[in-house]
Amino acid sequence: MTAPKSSSPAKPAATKMHRRSRSGCFTCRLRRKKCDEGKGQCKACKHLGLKCEYKRPMWWSNNEQRKQQKENIKNKIKRTKLSEKTTQMGSTGADTPPGLSHSLPTSATYSDITARTRAPSIDSQYSIGYDFNQPHLHDQFDPYQPHELSPPYDANSHYQPFNPTPYEVDIKTERQMYVNDVPTRRDSTISTFCTFQPPQSLPTLPSFPEDEWIHEDIYESTDMFSTEEGLDFNFFDFSHGAPQSSPQALIQVDDCDRNLLDHFIDNVLRLIFPILEVNQHGSARSEVILPALESNKCYLHCCLSIAAIHLKSTQGLQTDQIDSDIMRHRYATISELCEALNRDTDHQQILEATLGMIFFQCSVGRPDDSLPDIPWHQHFEAGASLVKKLELPHAMEQVDNAKMHPHFNMTLTSWIDILGATMLARSPVFAHVYREKNEIGSTSGLCELMGCEDNIMYMISEIACLDGLKTNGGIDDMQLCVHVKTLSEFVNRTEPPSGSFEYPYSSTGAIRPKQLSKNMTAVFRIAARVYLCSLVPGASKHDPTMLNLIDRFANAMEYIPPGPDGFDRSLVWPLLIAGSMSTPGSSFRHVFAARVAGLGEHAEFGSFGRMVRLLQEVWHQSGDDCPMGETRNVHWRDVMKQQGWDFLLI
Repeated sequence: MTAPKSSSPAKPAATKMHRRSRSGCFTCRLRRKKCDEGKGQCKACKHLGLKCEYKRPMWWSNNEQRKQQKENIKNKIKRTKLSEKTTQMGSTGADTPPGLSHSLPTSATYSDITARTRAPSIDSQYSIGYDFNQPHLHDQFDPYQPHELSPPYDANSHYQPFNPTPYEVDIKTERQMYVNDVPTRRDSTISTFCTFQPPQSLPTLPSFPEDEWIHEDIYESTDMFSTEEGLDFNFFDFSHGAPQSSPQALIQVDDCDRNLLDHFIDNVLRLIFPILEVNQHGSARSEVILPALESNKCYLHCCLSIAAIHLKSTQGLQTDQIDSDIMRHRYATISELCEALNRDTDHQQILEATLGMIFFQCSVGRPDDSLPDIPWHQHFEAGASLVKKLELPHAMEQVDNAKMHPHFNMTLTSWIDILGATMLARSPVFAHVYREKNEIGSTSGLCELMGCEDNIMYMISEIACLDGLKTNGGIDDMQLCVHVKTLSEFVNRTEPPSGSFEYPYSSTGAIRPKQLSKNMTAVFRIAARVYLCSLVPGASKHDPTMLNLIDRFANAMEYIPPGPDGFDRSLVWPLLIAGSMSTPGSSFRHVFAARVAGLGEHAEFGSFGRMVRLLQEVWHQSGDDCPMGETRNVHWRDVMKQQGWDFLLI
């Protein structure tokens, strides 16, 4: 499926609009100014005397604090400008007219396709280019100007030594051009006027207290969350304090491990929570991982081990030293965990490290890694015990009632619990919690963390319970079919209205988080249907219903951004479920091959690489590569058991 083409002449122009840089300082981003990203301090902040912050500041996550910070910056810029002008006024002669005006160049203000200019107001008698020798025409401007430009200070000797503070008035003019009802060029002009007399309060001049920041509202659509509703930057309870300004310098690590820490922060950290990064830019780094690296020694060893695994797989290192680093930090992690468990203290930090050992493996490593390790589900047993001890399930049940924020570690636990249960053909540990939350329509934060809406994840939990019953022989075929039909009806109720599929990019090339979540939820929903239908006795990949579902899945994938910067690696579980029931030559196989090729070497690492390797083996054992042979159904869990693979494919 391809995007519909439009004949509008404005479309080509929109496609040329560049994406905004996300590496500028937070002060310039708050002001919507172009940042030169200078080391230490950018030129704009240095010139205006502002604090230049490249690390995500505390006020960035709170809307009220961001608004207050805007006011503080606005007032500081005003004071700086007035101070500069007062100094300039003091250095001029007595005959110099005090009411000079100037215009500020602001072409760097907006990161839009067209350059904005703020030209001097030459026709104004208060501009630099105005001829002061011509007669004044104050009568023409009575509604807007006082009768005198400035009081006659030289008329009274009492005022001679007095340097008055000038008043400053900004006048901003906006002009928008439309082509076929599509906004194209926008011009903005600001003229700044200085006078020693306060402006009159006239009804013909309305007051705009937020005028200096009006471009933030006008150009909100050009931000990275283009045309989206407001996002809650305080959605999760991260259980950490405010992020430090230079967290890496506060992490205590041996000199021999400094390169591993740098590699983790520079190359691994961005791979771990891609959906959370889209929804809450920078929060995974500043509010989850870096604070834990600083305060949790067990977590630090876990991350250093993960960094060594990533370094080994991406750079093809086959040395004893890199294997020694992996095992040394892996052993240190286990030792720290055991000691903490024996002390029965610091439960929050133990849970944090345990979840890191489970989940971070999903982002690194190759399928053929042979170094010894403890299976992920054994770690999860300890993690589930800690979750119960911390009473996080009860806290999750109270999220909507008490308007509390979901605890981040509980949300991550739920993600692993629900999809991990499908790996083992058993019920999720906290299935009863998800069932209760589904009944009342309560959130667990899964959509914000991994992209799929909570109600679909709750349904996958129910299907996993049914899968566990079937595998363990706890249900007969008749009852199984009744439950399959019931769950199918529940899934039907979650279907969105037609036309919900849209490309998640705005006209400026910015990602739209909520639309991306809708598209990803649709992919998970179809995968859940495939999973449910596969439980029916005698189900086959050649059934018409199954063939139709696989085609729908392939069509839905067209709305997921591909490539290294896309989100294929966030859809490992749906791709596994749909791929295991796909047939040779199906649309899914073509889409899947294109997606793998688009990822390049990134398709070889982490859970995505393991999923690709598993599907290849499933297709091989199913006889798909035998032109004249008859294909047969081979379950992916059976292949994992045969190969000795203990993967967590989420």
